[in-house]
Amino acid sequence: MNIEGKLLGDRYQIIEKIGNGGMATVYKATDKILKRDVAVKILRDEFTTDEEFIKRFEGEAQAAARLTHANIVSIYDVGVDGNLYYIVMELIQGKTLKEIILKEKGPLPWKWSINVAMQIASALEMAHKNSIIHRDIKPHNIIITEDGIAKVTDFGIAKAVSNSTITAFGTTIGSVHYFSPEHARGGFTDAKSDIYSLGVVMYEMVTGEVPFDADTPVSVALKHMQEEPEEPININEKLPMAVNKIIMKALQKESSLRYQSATEMLEDLRKALKDPDGDFVDDEEYDPTAETQVIDTNMYKDNKPNRNKRGKKDNKLKEFIKNHKKLSICIGVILLFVLSLGGTMLVLGLTNPPEVEMPNVVGMSKDEAEQEIKNAKLKFEVEKEEYNRDVPEGFIISQDPTYVERFNKVKQGSTVKVVVSKGQEKTTVPKVVGMEKEKAIKALEDAKLEVEIVEETSKKVEEGYVISQDTDPDTEAFAGDTVKIHVSTGTGIKQVEMTSVIGKSEADARNTLQSLGLKINVAYEENSSKANGIVLKQSIDAGKQIDQGTTVTITVNKIEESKTVNVSINVKAFTGGYTETTGDSSQSINKTVDISIMSGNSILWSDSGVDKNTTKNATIIGKGLMDLKLVIKEKNKGDLIRPFSVNFNSETSKILD
Repeated sequence: MNIEGKLLGDRYQIIEKIGNGGMATVYKATDKILKRDVAVKILRDEFTTDEEFIKRFEGEAQAAARLTHANIVSIYDVGVDGNLYYIVMELIQGKTLKEIILKEKGPLPWKWSINVAMQIASALEMAHKNSIIHRDIKPHNIIITEDGIAKVTDFGIAKAVSNSTITAFGTTIGSVHYFSPEHARGGFTDAKSDIYSLGVVMYEMVTGEVPFDADTPVSVALKHMQEEPEEPININEKLPMAVNKIIMKALQKESSLRYQSATEMLEDLRKALKDPDGDFVDDEEYDPTAETQVIDTNMYKDNKPNRNKRGKKDNKLKEFIKNHKKLSICIGVILLFVLSLGGTMLVLGLTNPPEVEMPNVVGMSKDEAEQEIKNAKLKFEVEKEEYNRDVPEGFIISQDPTYVERFNKVKQGSTVKVVVSKGQEKTTVPKVVGMEKEKAIKALEDAKLEVEIVEETSKKVEEGYVISQDTDPDTEAFAGDTVKIHVSTGTGIKQVEMTSVIGKSEADARNTLQSLGLKINVAYEENSSKANGIVLKQSIDAGKQIDQGTTVTITVNKIEESKTVNVSINVKAFTGGYTETTGDSSQSINKTVDISIMSGNSILWSDSGVDKNTTKNATIIGKGLMDLKLVIKEKNKGDLIRPFSVNFNSETSKILD
C-alpha cells in the first residue's frame, strides 16, 4: 500500500519511505503542528488483525515513550488512523552501525568501538532502571549520527521486565546472530539478555564478524546455546586484553557469569579506555544466595486436628439421620438447592469479576498508594522494600502490574504489588589509614562503599599499607560512594646496576635497558669505521648503580647510503655560446669549455672540451643534503662558479641553467 502524501491523525504528512523492519515500515514525515520532520513507524498489515498484538504494541510504545536519554531515539506519539497503527519518533540523520561495519570490511578502531558501546550501555542502563528491556540489540538498531552520537532505536517493541518471561507474541523478534542463549531457546529473558547482545555487537565491531554464523537461523541459535566463541583477541591481535575480557564476560552463556547490570558493564568500559591492558574484569560467578533469606521449615508443619472429637460429631449426625429419615431428606434437598445456587453465583463471581481502572501509584507515598488502590477495589501488597538513590524513603518505586496509559484495566479484586523505597542507604566511612591494603578494602566494602586505589612511593610508610584516605573517617556517606585510598609501594625507588650495551644493535640495547626499568633516549652519528646500526657509546658507564626510571642516552651509528643524481647543465645558458663566423679564418673563437662539479675541494664529476652550445648531462654520487658548486673554465677568461645544493635522499635529477 502506497501511503506517501497521506496525512496521519490530521497531523503527520507522509513524505517518503526510508526503511523496512520485521514488524513495521518506516517513513519520513512532517509534523504539521510543530513544523518539524519526524520518523513514522507503521505496523505491517499482517499484525493489525491480532488484537492482543495491537494492545501490546501500543502499550510498550507508550512505556518506551517515557524514556528520555541522549542515546535513545525519542518517541513522540503513538496513534491509530483507520487500520494504520503508528509510532512517531525522532528523525535521526546518520548511518546504522551495521552499515558502518559493512563499509569498513574489517575491525573498527577499538577506542571508537568502546565509545559506541558505552553509549549503548548508557541507554540500556536508563531503560533497565525503568523496567524495560530492549530484546533486539543489534547493529541494525544502532544509528550513528553525523556528530558521532550512538542512538538506540526500536524500544517500541521492548517488553516491560516485570511482565517479560519468554519471547513476545510467540514469534522470533530480531536477528538470531545477536540472541542470548536463553532467548534462542525461548526461555526467560531479562536485562542480562540485552548485555549478551551488546557483547555480540562489540565482538562484531572489533573483529568485523559475528561470534557465531551458520547456514540456517536454527544452526546459529544452537551455537549460541552450545558452543564457545573464539576470543576476539585471536582475530584482532591489536585488541587490548581488558577489552577482550569485557566482551567475553558479556558473552557468557550462564547469565550469572555475565555483567549483572548495564551499569556494571559501563564501569568496566570506562576503565578500559584509561587502562586498556588492566586486569580489572571480574570473572567470578554472581551468587544470588547472598540475597536470599533462610526459611523456617517449622512454619509448614501440619497441625493435625483432634480426630476423636470429630468422630463423635459424625456419630451424632448419623444417629439423627437414622431417626428422622423423611425430615433429613427434605433438609438435604433444600440444602442441595441452596448450595447449588450459591455455588453457581460464587463461581460466576470468582471467574468473571468486573474490570476496573488500575491507578498509577509510582511516585506516591505508601499510604497514598494504598488508599488509591483500595479505592479502585483492588488489593494492595508491599512486595518488598529496597534502597533507591532516586526515590525518597516511603515512596513507591514500581508497581506490578505496570501502569500503561490506555491499557490499565484489571479485574476487580486483583492484587497490585508495589516496591517501596527505603531511601538512599547511608553508611559511615571507616578509618583505614595504617591498615594493610586488603584489610582496608574489606573494611570499606563491608561499609558498602566502593574503593579506588592510588599507588605511590613513600619513605615513611611500609609497602602495601594505606598512607591516606581522601574521605575523612567517621564521615557519613551514601552506600555505593567511592572512597579513594593511597597505598604505599615501598620506601623508595629501586636501584639497578647499569650494564654495557656498546656494540649491540639498537633493538637489543633497547630491550636490555627496558628490562632494567630504564628510559631510553637515542642519538645518531656516523662512523664509517664501525658497523651500521650498532651502539657507539652510552651516557652512563657500565657498573654504576642508578635509580629505576633513569634516562640513558645511547648513540647509534647511522651511515647514510650513497645515492646517484643526474645533473643537466645548460652550457650555452652559462657561457653565452658562440656563433660561426665567415671571413678571416685566423680569428680565434673559443668553442669549448672545461666543466667540473665539486664538493669543497673534492671533484665529484668533470669533463673537458665541452661544446659551449650544448647541454651536458653529468652523474654525481653523494648522500644526504650536500652544498656543491659548478665550475666552468674557459680559455683566456676567468672561472664561472655557480653554487647549488642537492638532497640525495629525495632528488633523482637536477637542472642547472
